[in-house]
Parts: sequence; C-alpha cells; structure tokens
Amino acid sequence: MATANGTWGYRDRFGDSFGRTYFRRFGPGVVSSIGIGTYLGAPTDAVDDAYHDSLVEAFESGVNLVDTAINYRCQRSERVVGRAFGDADIDREELVVATKGGFLPFDGERPSDPSAYVREQFVDTGLVDADDLARGSHCMTPDFLDAMLDRSLDNLRMDTIDCYYVHNPETQLAKRDAESVYDQLEAAFERLEKRRNAGDIGGYGIATWEAFRVPPEHPSYLSLAEVVSRADRAAETVGNEASGLIALQLPFNVEMADAFTAKVHERPVNHGSENDEHRSDERDEDDEDDSERVSALEFAHESGLSVFASASLKQGDLVAGLPEAVAAELEGDSPSQQALNFARSAPAVTAALVGTKSREHVAENVAAGTFDPLGAKAFDGVFE
Repeated sequence: MATANGTWGYRDRFGDSFGRTYFRRFGPGVVSSIGIGTYLGAPTDAVDDAYHDSLVEAFESGVNLVDTAINYRCQRSERVVGRAFGDADIDREELVVATKGGFLPFDGERPSDPSAYVREQFVDTGLVDADDLARGSHCMTPDFLDAMLDRSLDNLRMDTIDCYYVHNPETQLAKRDAESVYDQLEAAFERLEKRRNAGDIGGYGIATWEAFRVPPEHPSYLSLAEVVSRADRAAETVGNEASGLIALQLPFNVEMADAFTAKVHERPVNHGSENDEHRSDERDEDDEDDSERVSALEFAHESGLSVFASASLKQGDLVAGLPEAVAAELEGDSPSQQALNFARSAPAVTAALVGTKSREHVAENVAAGTFDPLGAKAFDGVFE
C-alpha cells in the first residue's frame, strides 16, 4: 500500500522536475496530479505490451498514480498494471493504485456470446443472482464486490489496493429506484469498510459517468449528500470511527465541465477541507448561501473528498485544440498539456487521468506537470 514515507520519498525523487502543486495530498501521503489510465484499447497482446512500456515509462518519470478496473480490456488492464509495476523502478509504498468493481468482467477476450458467458460464469455459479443484474452486465452486491476485489488483487499481483471504486452505480437505476440503489451502496460500503479494516484497501470511492453531473430529475442522478450519509452509516455499523469514502471519479474537461458548473447537490453539512491544498485562493464567503445547491466539485471541496478527473482529454478529442479563449489562459506546449492543466486546475481535483499506449505521449503528458496550474480566480474566470 502507498505510505506517507514512500510517496513523499517519490516526491523528493522527482518533485524538482515539476511545477508547483504537481504532487498533492492524498491518503496517507502525496500523489502526482497526472495519473495514467488504462481504459481504451483492444484486448490483445500487442496493446498489453504498449501499455506495459507506457506504464513503466510513467512510473519512472514522476507519475505515481495508476487507474484501472477489472472489466477494462477483459481484465487485461489490471494484469498489465501488475506486470509493469514488477518491471519498473518503483516500490509499492510509492505507488497509488486505484481499481474498480461493478461491471461483470470477461476473461482475456470478449466471448462470442456475452449473455451465455455471464450466465455460465456468474449466475449459474451462484456468485450473482439474476435479479441483482442491471442491463445484464452490472452488479454491486457485497459478495460480488468481495469476489471481484480478490480477483483484482490477483490480477494486480498486489496485497493491497489504495482506492477501490464502486463502478458506475447509476447503472442500477435502470432497474430499481434511487432509494434501493442507496441501500445497495450502503451494503457495499459496509463490506468495503470490513476490507479496509483487514488491510486489503486503503479506502474506497465512487467512479461515475453521469450520476453526479446531472440534475436531480435526471434518471441517472445520485445525491452526493446521500452517498456520504450512507458511507457514514456503513462505517458506524462496522464500528469504524470515520468512513473510508475518500474519492470520487467523474469526467471533467473543458467541454464537459458540468461537474463544476452544474449546481445539483445539497451543500455538505461539514464545511471546509484541508485536502485541497493546491487550491490556495479563497472564495468570498459573503457570496455563498448555505441554502443554495453546489456543484459536485464544490461539494467534494467542502467535504474533503478527493476528485480524480477522467476523460481529461475527452478520449483524445481535445488533442486537436481547445477553445481559443480557454487556451489563452493555460500553460503548456500542446493542446494535450493545456487540457491536462485545465482539468487539474479545478477545485477539489487531485489528479487528471489520461490514458496512453505510447511512450512518446507519456513524455508529453508528464511534461504538462512542469507548468503551473491555474489559480482559483483564473480558473473561475474561464467561465465568466
């Protein structure tokens, strides 16, 4: 597991090569504000090898954050992360590893009949009840997540995972009402609290696509206030003093900025956070009304949750360039670097995630960290 001594030591090894606040507080230590993702790509040996080389390059260049999921590329992404970690000059205590559970994973390749595969491997074996499946591919019962966590540990060749996300829980809203989904989350959190006590995970989070960026009337909406409340209740049930809910993952980029602009959540009860150290500029408290709704990022900032921005390059769309007015405010030698610096300038964002299967692109993305992010006032000014 990542430790304070390990991650601070990694920061000491690489920190002088980067701009201010490149390393940010997370968990017991610090993490690079650019992380490498592993979502895209075909489930082939060739793509595995490309990811392997890119991951090794990243770990040895100042990136100590990797994000994956058991269903990415039919479990191959987790497995190549484990292989790359074993080959890179980095200690486990220096590396922050995040993965996810929720979608039923294939094994190595996509089967010719996915429905039959799900039935034979998950339903007929008793691991999943058909009634717990949403859209034929998603489950988040405690026993299922327990089994997937164990499988992820095996895939990664590790004893611990620093952040374990419940993956896209809004998928369950296609089959059941919101209250039932919150109940499911609370049960999942209880099991993850137990796994945290056992030392298998450092903490847990929620990775979403729509849930926290859409208005309450949207069919995919989930309330952050209710999610936090359910985590607190789960911790209390297990006997833990505080919950292990530490992170959110959601899309954020210059063209998908509603996590910052859409005020769709009740303000958290406890205001203030020391977790967002890189966000040094303070807002004018007179401009805030406790009764108003806040955005997902503002909620996270005030409640001390770290946010990891997925789709920071909009899956490659922003490589061609950013809107001229936005680009003018950002440092970076390329649109990719500017896009990454935009994402990691947002309040509560601990790191921007970027997937790459090219060592050259790794070098370009890592170099984004040599530039300073926007301050709070400059970032806010982009939206004025």
